[in-house]
Amino acid sequence: MKGKCQTQDSQEIMPADIQWSDAKDSEHNATREFRIQRKAMRDITGALWLPKSSVEGKTLICCGHGASGDRYQTPISHLAERFVKAGLPVLSLDGPVHGLRKVGDGGRGAFFPEYQRDNSLVDMTNEWAHTVELIKAETGTGNLAYFGLSMGSLFGIPFIASRTDVTVAAIGLMGVQPDFPHGETLLENAAQIKCPLLFLLQLEDELFNRQGCLDVFDAFASEDKRLHANPGLHPEVPVEEIDFTFDFMLAHINGTQTKKTVNIISD
Repeated sequence: MKGKCQTQDSQEIMPADIQWSDAKDSEHNATREFRIQRKAMRDITGALWLPKSSVEGKTLICCGHGASGDRYQTPISHLAERFVKAGLPVLSLDGPVHGLRKVGDGGRGAFFPEYQRDNSLVDMTNEWAHTVELIKAETGTGNLAYFGLSMGSLFGIPFIASRTDVTVAAIGLMGVQPDFPHGETLLENAAQIKCPLLFLLQLEDELFNRQGCLDVFDAFASEDKRLHANPGLHPEVPVEEIDFTFDFMLAHINGTQTKKTVNIISD
């Protein structure tokens, strides 16, 4: 279907060069899936959630998923529902070989060969930029916020580093290590990121070693950066951390975040 995306108030917001379709996310919330076709380049696919109220000037929440999932991978749909209820639009892109543009198994088996390409990070960064600019131009949204774990961070870090309008980010479940491509690039990109940032780490992560995750965290230039570490394997992030992620991001978006410290004095 080609046409203009509509808010729940039936306000037209997108030009006709994007294919749109009504859909339900993994938690049965209404969303709009899209496909952007570009000459001699791979399609861009994803989903957009919109609140009933106007989104002009509002922060656009951008979500990236892990290598085994797609635009609706847990906890993206859950967070999207909460942000929409707070009056904020949410955009989630499929990974390079995932979801509506699935290649092979559409998971880790297809991801690793794609990620090894020299231009893998550049291509995904450009796809994020292309999609965001289309949506910002047509919806009137303002700044960006970014959420993405694992592969969502591998692609999210270069994207965040390329922008000046990202006001807060929540990332993690990734690190740099000798057997994983683009490590130096990711560290260089991390050093360019200055927005408030939450980084999640699983202490028994079977995919990324602890030191490699800490190296990425240490590289961030943000004055307000939080490291939350929990026991468990890569996918075993506690629900409480997702709740904190939402509160952390929303507080920074709304300008209500305060950082309090306590001096601990020992005898």
